[in-house]
Amino acid sequence: MRQVALEQRKGGIGPSVRAPEELITHLYRARGLKEHPNYALSAMLPPTLGGLSAATERLADALVNEESILVVGDFDADGATATALAVSSLRSMGFRQVNWMIPDRFRHGYGLSQVVLDDIPSPPPQVILTVDQGISSVDGVAKAKASGIDVIVTDHHLPGFELPQAVAIVNPNLDGEAFPSKHLAGVGVVFYLMVALRQLLRVRGAFEHKPEPRLDQWLDLVAVGTVADLVTLDHNNRLLVAQGIARIRGGQTRPGIRALLEVGNRNLRSVTAADLAFVVAPRLNAAGRLDDMRKGVECLLAQSEREARVFASTLDVINQERKTVQATMQVEANRQANELAVTLDSQLPGACLFNEDWHQGVVGLVAGQIAERLRRPVVAFAPEVVGGDQLKGSARSPGNIHMRDLLVAIDQQAPGLISRFGGHAGAAGLSLPRESLQAFEAEFMAYLSQIPNLEERVSSDGTLPSHLMTCEVAEAIQEAGPWGQGFPEPLFDGQFLVCERRIVGGE
Repeated sequence: MRQVALEQRKGGIGPSVRAPEELITHLYRARGLKEHPNYALSAMLPPTLGGLSAATERLADALVNEESILVVGDFDADGATATALAVSSLRSMGFRQVNWMIPDRFRHGYGLSQVVLDDIPSPPPQVILTVDQGISSVDGVAKAKASGIDVIVTDHHLPGFELPQAVAIVNPNLDGEAFPSKHLAGVGVVFYLMVALRQLLRVRGAFEHKPEPRLDQWLDLVAVGTVADLVTLDHNNRLLVAQGIARIRGGQTRPGIRALLEVGNRNLRSVTAADLAFVVAPRLNAAGRLDDMRKGVECLLAQSEREARVFASTLDVINQERKTVQATMQVEANRQANELAVTLDSQLPGACLFNEDWHQGVVGLVAGQIAERLRRPVVAFAPEVVGGDQLKGSARSPGNIHMRDLLVAIDQQAPGLISRFGGHAGAAGLSLPRESLQAFEAEFMAYLSQIPNLEERVSSDGTLPSHLMTCEVAEAIQEAGPWGQGFPEPLFDGQFLVCERRIVGGE
């Protein structure tokens, strides 16, 4: 629907590039790397995140006092992997009372809400550890504190104007945070917490009479959650993903991830970041979108291959249902997008979509597909409850528009219009009253109309010479990854004669 401007990255591929290794060097340099990256675990950034000291001290005291800990995650793949990592690693360090909970998308809503706290089983825990959420849970943390529960928040989402009064907050995106990598996923933040906690427990002598756990055994979880959440793959994230993929390829992965890859017909020995993104992540996310993300966490925590295969099969069925629901919604979304484009004479800064019959757990996927088609920011809404007064929306952007900052601007321009919001640059979520939808759409379009150079540009690595169009080069490019958000997989342009076309694979 939109013409996309094509531009070549600096330094086109010349005839002097003959060998695969020369091409890889060129691709790295085009992405700002002066030398081949070091993905050894020893090159990982040290655990210097603010809040780690307070968080680990509280957890270490909980171990000594045999206090109970409740891990409260989010209902997406990042939240599921972060929950599984926190639970399994804490237990491996000697914590005896570690339970977990995933809020229900439809009943509890997002975060450590007051409704979530009402549903915590008795007796209540002494410590709540939030993973991949909590930075916006000001009221929930206050209620927990008033009930005598200490809360440790680990999150990576951008903070609001007010921070929760937690015992500790670990978040690379806090104002004034000096940690170099701002793009850790929620599971990455938890991994750093566990690295720091093990260091403190070692100093305290906790491992004098029991084995010290190896933390690299959880890097497969870090890889899945990082890729699934579409965070920018800076060097530190690529290192974590590369290490996790290496473990999966070597057969050193948990039964749940193995089962999810197998149900998606993927070979563990040749797994890539794309397999984690398009095979593992959708099956985990489907549970949180349509059903109950506890099934996803149980799959990741499964101890036996047989148990994991049962959960993976269940998740696969839910994912098939998700595809059916999404396909139906997509037809209506495309119709609305077509009408908008015609009405606005193709001068479409963005799109705001709504349908009474849409499913709130799937609107994010619909928004993403329409955003890719229009090459414009899109917000799609569904009723929170059928016929209810509140709408749930998902905002997606394929280009250079920061969706969470966009919602901040609208909230400042029209206070009270949005009930709540949060998210990242490329994806954000929000809630608003049904009667505010028209006013929100007007503010949304007005904001986008003021942005110059809204047209998206696609960067190409140039024309690939025919002598480099080989399986050897394709394999070299695959091994040079992980590629992903912020570190795009190589893209070549040119004119080609299509001799034959076949459909390969079922995804």
